[in-house]
Amino acid sequence: MSFFAILLALMLDQARPLGRDNPVYEAMRGWARWTRQTLDAGQTHHGWLAWWLAVAAPALGAMAVYWALWAIHGLLAFAWMTLALYFTLGFRQFSHHFTAIRVALESGDEAGARAALARWKGADVADGPREEFLRQVIEHSVLAAHRHVFGVLVCFVVFAALGLGPAGAVMYRMAEHLSRRWAAQSADEHSDASRQAARGGWHAVDFLPVRATALAFAVVGNFEEAIANWRQERMASPSNDGLLLAATAGAMNVRLGGQSAAAGGPDWPGSDQRAPQLAHLASAVGLVWRSVVLWLLLLALGMLARFW
Repeated sequence: MSFFAILLALMLDQARPLGRDNPVYEAMRGWARWTRQTLDAGQTHHGWLAWWLAVAAPALGAMAVYWALWAIHGLLAFAWMTLALYFTLGFRQFSHHFTAIRVALESGDEAGARAALARWKGADVADGPREEFLRQVIEHSVLAAHRHVFGVLVCFVVFAALGLGPAGAVMYRMAEHLSRRWAAQSADEHSDASRQAARGGWHAVDFLPVRATALAFAVVGNFEEAIANWRQERMASPSNDGLLLAATAGAMNVRLGGQSAAAGGPDWPGSDQRAPQLAHLASAVGLVWRSVVLWLLLLALGMLARFW
């Protein structure tokens, strides 16, 4: 059931992508805003209470609906899983930004590409060397692919295997939303308690998914260099994002950032010979799609093994 739910959700996302202002996302933002305003009184435990309620309540609600529908008919439960995945996955929510940047660069409109990246990131993109700009595009694209596709899939599969339906996908999407919204707001609006809880909670929720994504990139890319970079970044920094970028750099044979490099630490092996080029954007697309195919293949094999 999980395999077909994922496949159908991905097809729906490609055929009819969701807008950023749809009612479900508005409800999610309103719920997160209400929990923070109501429960965050400035103490550390208040911040964690607000975070737990904001994340757990939607996940438990999705699980309860799944169980209720399963008691009525399995097809209703399947439809609910597919719908939940459709709203938590977001392949087209980032791919059109990437496509706009790539088309602008291929047509020679670097200013337009920089403007497109600024709109995507929601922040100004500093003028600098072309290689630095391409590095930012690749990094932001890889992180977006993980957070909108692979991270959701990992949590969904794990929780669905435990009989919890789409609870994992909902939990991951809420935790990722809080990590962006709560951390981005200034200290004048709210206390630091919920901001720190959002960061710590997101690191814990994303711990397993980011490593699963990094491993998938290594399998479909340059495995040896991806694992070597992974080990070096792990010793230099505990950052989930840095680990994923390190594995991606090795898998694509391109120099990217990472926490250790940003802090002035040692570069990954051979990074001086791997400056980002325009062709690496196509390599990034190929890496993501091969990883999607790998995931679907593994799920299909698991389904066949179950019914063997």
